[in-house]
Amino acid sequence: MNLHGDWRQPVALQSAELPWVGSPSPGVERRLLERIGDEVARATSVVRYAAGSRFARHGHGGGEEIFVLEGTIGDDQGLYPAGTYLRNPPGSAHAPFSESGCTLLVKLQQMHPDDQQRVVIDTHAAAWHPGLVPGLQVMPLHAFGSEQVALVRWAPGTHFQAHSHPSGEEIYVIDGVFQDEHGTYPAGSWLRNPPGSVHRPWSDAGCTIWVKIGHLPATISPFG
Repeated sequence: MNLHGDWRQPVALQSAELPWVGSPSPGVERRLLERIGDEVARATSVVRYAAGSRFARHGHGGGEEIFVLEGTIGDDQGLYPAGTYLRNPPGSAHAPFSESGCTLLVKLQQMHPDDQQRVVIDTHAAAWHPGLVPGLQVMPLHAFGSEQVALVRWAPGTHFQAHSHPSGEEIYVIDGVFQDEHGTYPAGSWLRNPPGSVHRPWSDAGCTIWVKIGHLPATISPFG
């Protein structure tokens, strides 16, 4: 499968409008945002676990990145409620489950092989920092080489200046409504802006977005 696999092209999707697709595990379904490959794939998906569902133990050769949108996911090392940011590094393995059900944003096979840090952040407890313009707050989540991941919170009426993304940008709208000159993106929207793209974003109503930059076409190691 090759779904939105050309990172040179912009993509804007409303995940709630996409069909749920089954997985090898009963009770686990996915909305496919981008995918290159079959069951083992470079992929970005919204994943839903029904209450009591689980996945057999499996490895992540290229790593796994998760933001818990709703409910609680668990594995061999703990329980991760809504608002948790989780990175399982390349070569890791686990057996995930959800007793109560959950919804996740999941990215697979997209980490640099040298990025071996396991990350677990409760974003409800972590600190926000002032952004570059009034009304903007930033919560850094992870950085490795050229890649940076953060939550960004926009107060209602916040505007940002026009700027470019030399190595691309990816956004998932967690709540509220995000906007730029190309469109309006309510909660559940996923955007991928290619390298060299330019936009002037704002939010009339306010929003919280998950943002990744510096990873297209791939994260560059700090070690050269």
